[in-house]
Order: sequence, then structure tokens, then C-alpha cells
Amino acid sequence: MNTVPRLTRQTSAPKPGIVHLGPGAFFRAFNAIYTADAMAVDGGDWGIIAVSLRCPTARDQLGPQGGVFTAINMAPDGAQYRQIDSIVDVLVAPEKPGAVIDAMVAATTHIVSLTITEKGYCHAPSTGALQLDHPDIQHDLVNPSAPKSAPGFLVEALARRRAAGHAPFTVLSCDNLPDNGHLARKIVIALAKERDPELADWIAQNVPFPATMVDRITPATTDADISALAEAQGYQDPACVAHEPFRQWVIEDTFAGPRPAWQAAGAQFVGDVAAHEAMKLRCLNGTHSALAYLGYLGGHETISDTVADPDYARFVQHLWAEEILPAVVQPEGEDLAAYTAALLERYRNPSIRHRTWQIAMDGSQKLPQRLLGTISENLAAGRDCSGLMLVVAGWMRYVGGVDEVGAAIDVRDPLADRLRTASDSAPDAAGKVAALLAMRDVFDQELAETPSFQAGVSAAYTSLMDHGAKVCVAAIA
Repeated sequence: MNTVPRLTRQTSAPKPGIVHLGPGAFFRAFNAIYTADAMAVDGGDWGIIAVSLRCPTARDQLGPQGGVFTAINMAPDGAQYRQIDSIVDVLVAPEKPGAVIDAMVAATTHIVSLTITEKGYCHAPSTGALQLDHPDIQHDLVNPSAPKSAPGFLVEALARRRAAGHAPFTVLSCDNLPDNGHLARKIVIALAKERDPELADWIAQNVPFPATMVDRITPATTDADISALAEAQGYQDPACVAHEPFRQWVIEDTFAGPRPAWQAAGAQFVGDVAAHEAMKLRCLNGTHSALAYLGYLGGHETISDTVADPDYARFVQHLWAEEILPAVVQPEGEDLAAYTAALLERYRNPSIRHRTWQIAMDGSQKLPQRLLGTISENLAAGRDCSGLMLVVAGWMRYVGGVDEVGAAIDVRDPLADRLRTASDSAPDAAGKVAALLAMRDVFDQELAETPSFQAGVSAAYTSLMDHGAKVCVAAIA
């Protein structure tokens, strides 16, 4: 029987210039491709040393292939395959923390980028403050030379660069968080201050933390994707990643040293990312979460399945027109009505099997950025936000761990146990809502204690229990 060969590197690897923390699917479908495109146009030593902070999966997938992987462009008219060769090494931090720090300290490393998701910052999403009682942060304060957290690695590497007289690297956050650069800076300086106030001052004065806005829908790779790739291209690639055709990267142009010519690959360098960031977080991520929770509860497996339901499509259009866009400042060069219309077409792409369950992960970390800020502004302005309050109620129903037909929901969230306990602590809708609103990790006190918000979410939760998500969505749509 013929064995399909494994993908291997056929080109010489570029020299490293970037260390990246969090080598998951989004990084491969986004950062790695932009960097490969930049080097193809402008050259440079911008190979990426990818670092997994937890498990060895990425190393086990990419290592035998020399870091090369296949990007699958899931266009509506069929898949397009491309090999990406910008990753030059993959390290597993728990196995070799010293090697990770050495790579970050190397004088040739100019940028340390991150896609570590919201929970990787070890912060309280409702306040943005570093959680000093976080187990990984506690460990890193005691064991600074063998850290566990991303902030711990950043602080230790910067401390060693400072001690060696090296210039600092740029810390480039690429996570879906409001003002992600400011958050990364705040967290790193707070941790550094616990170790050495002078180090914290040096970081504050010398280390850039540019904000970014990143956008590309990247569903989890499936066995079917890997099999289809093997059949189409004649090789095995367990590290392959699927993505939509669209991509957008807006970057604050503040760097400590050289950077790749990402602009040659279509990235936008700007003075202030805030407006683009808010547009994307509220318009795309906010409605992605809305469709994830209410779509899952309504029995839909993917986003494209969900918006194929006319009521859900009308619901998301209502959210944009009536509840989200009134709270969004139009960025320079953007047309918000056209942007949201394009979003709906992206959601409808049948080639993108982006599961509602996948998007629903880590909701306790995402709600403050994606939904709660919009709700707070609408309430303050006297605007309607009944649809967004239904989404919050949908999240509350989801984290209760039981769906509308009584089946268990596999809730993946760093607060999953606490959320389930809070939900189970009360027998009725009002009690469950009150218990969840009392969680300061998610809801800030001012919003949680706003009577109209309490009443609106409680009424929406009761309606979900009585009628189900599909009926509730249709009533607003």
C-alpha cells in the first residue's frame, strides 16, 4: 500500500528575527503568512521562532516538517493550497523555558509577538488589571528564570536584555482585545514592578507595545481538512490551517527597531488603531459571539449554518444597524454600512465551517470587550440594546452547561466551574442572572447594578427558558 509522504521543507530557512508566543491556527493563518509575503517582496531575516506556552502539539506537527505548513484558502468556489515557510523553529516552553528566554534575548530578535488569547494575559477582563493571585503569575514571581506565563517570559527576557545592554524588542500583541498594546504594556509593567521597580521604569521608557487590529476568520482544522489536503496535493500535513480569503491587519507604527515590510503584504500602519479596533471588536467579534451562543442554543453547528436561517440573519443585521453601529466611531477610510454588509457575506461563506461551539469558548474573557462596552454606552445614551441583552442571556444559558433539549454542553472557559456553580445556585431565571452578574471577573459593578440591565437580561433569560433561542431571535429580528 502506498503511503502519502509528509510535507517537508524544500527551501532554505530564513534567519530568525521574530519570536512568537502562541503558535495556534490563527497565527499560522495570519502572522506567518503576512511575514512570508513581506519577505517575498522585501527580503530580510524575519524567520519566526514559534513558542508554545502549554502543550507540544504545534512542535509535534511542525517540527518534522521543518516548520513548513499548508495554508488552505477556503474560497466560496473551492479550496486553494499554499505552503508557508516563515516558521524556522518551534519551542515548547514547559520543556525548555531557558531556550525560549535565550531566543527572546538574542540580539537578532527585534519583535516578540503574541496570539495567546484573552486568558493568556493573566488579567481581570472587567478591569484589565494583572491578577497577582493567578497561579502562573505567583509561580513566575518565585521562579523568574523558568516562567510559565507569557508576561513572565516577557519580563524575564527584557530584564536580561537590559542587564546585557541590548536594545529592547518590540512587544506586538495580535489578540482580539481592545487596545491590546496598552493592555500588554500594563500587564508587563505591573509584573515587572513586583520584581524590580527600576526594571519596570526601564520597560515603560524604552519598550514599545504597538496596538494592532487583526481580522481573519480561522476555523479549527479538522481531520476532513487534512484528508482533503492529502488527496488534493499528495502529502500529509497535520499542521495545515484553513482560513477565509479576507484578511486585515492594522498596526500602530511604533517599533523599537526594524520590522518586516508587512505593508508590502497589505498591512496598514497608522498612528492610532483604536477606531479600527473598536469597529472590528464590536461589529465582527460581538456578532460572532451573538451567533455562537444563540446559534448553538438554536441547534446550529456553524456560523454559516446559523446565518442561513433567515431569522438569525435578520437578527445580526438588527444588531449592527440599531445597537452596535450607533456606538462605533467610523474609522478613517472605512464605510461602516459596507463593512457590516461584507461581514454578513463572510459569515455566509459555505466553505468556512466555523463552529459555534469553537467561537463560544472563553466567553467570560470575551464578553467585556465584545459586548458589554457597547451595552454600557447604549444604556448611558438611552438607546435600545434588547438584542445585545438577549446575547448576554444566551451566554448565561450556555455556561449553565445544559442546552435546550437537556443535553450537556462542553463549556470551555477558564471560569467554567465557577460559572456553572453560580448558575446552579438559584432555581429561577432572576436568581441565576443575579448570581452571574455578581461575578466581577466578567461584569463591572456599575453595569451589573444598573436596574435596566438587570431587568433586561433577566427578562431575556426567562424568555429563552420559556420559548428557546430561535423564537427569541425571531422576536427581535
